[in-house]
Amino acid sequence: MKAVKILLLLLITGIGLISCSEESKNARLEIRLTDAPGDYEEVNIDIQGVQIHANSTDNGGGWKSLDINPGIYNLLEFTNGLDTLLGSLELPAGRVSQVRLLLGSNNTVKIDGQTVSLTTPSAQQSGLKLNVHTELIEGITYTILLDFDAARSIVKAGHSGKYILKPVIRAITEATSGAIKGQIANPAATPAVYAIIADDTLGTTFANAEGKFLIKGLQPGTYTVSFAPATGFVIEDKTGVSVTLGNVTNLGDIPVSNE
Repeated sequence: MKAVKILLLLLITGIGLISCSEESKNARLEIRLTDAPGDYEEVNIDIQGVQIHANSTDNGGGWKSLDINPGIYNLLEFTNGLDTLLGSLELPAGRVSQVRLLLGSNNTVKIDGQTVSLTTPSAQQSGLKLNVHTELIEGITYTILLDFDAARSIVKAGHSGKYILKPVIRAITEATSGAIKGQIANPAATPAVYAIIADDTLGTTFANAEGKFLIKGLQPGTYTVSFAPATGFVIEDKTGVSVTLGNVTNLGDIPVSNE
């Protein structure tokens, strides 16, 4: 087992040390798009940007833009439980209040084989705001699912043959991971820390200068937390560590002994 730990430590060190002193303060947020079916052949929405408003009081506050692939999304490709990832970003732990969807003008609907332009009010192009009011916990991954109701979002303008896009979108937030944290009693041990389930290592990090560590993005399950400390130190594995969605399992102080 020790040989495996040393091998993992060498591999990770070759990639670069991962410090949790800054990273551990963040949560990860993904924005995904899905659709409630509508009676159309296509509903093509021009998505040019997605922003998140964080209420953090430090420099992580305000509007943050996601790195997305702007373009045309046919909503009817994402029905019956299907969705697509628009983008993701790391944010300081804390409250997020809104999602802003930036729409372009190239929106269309296909009816009876004919593609018709959707009139899009300029206010929607400048930013369609959706309230989320979600508290993000450090180390946890969250998904905000934008449920775009195609049937209710397209309005026929009388007998003119024109159609207007008035988006009806429901923002659903859920945690999609858990995490494990703890503190090494003697920071001089500087261990690599591994979260292992069955035969798979699903999370790896290093304790920081204060001995703190946080392993993020873990799926629910029962883990063994294993340590590979510096030469001269011994840290016993922690077994039966339970991880649940949306929660950080705290191992507390981790004892360190000398070889």
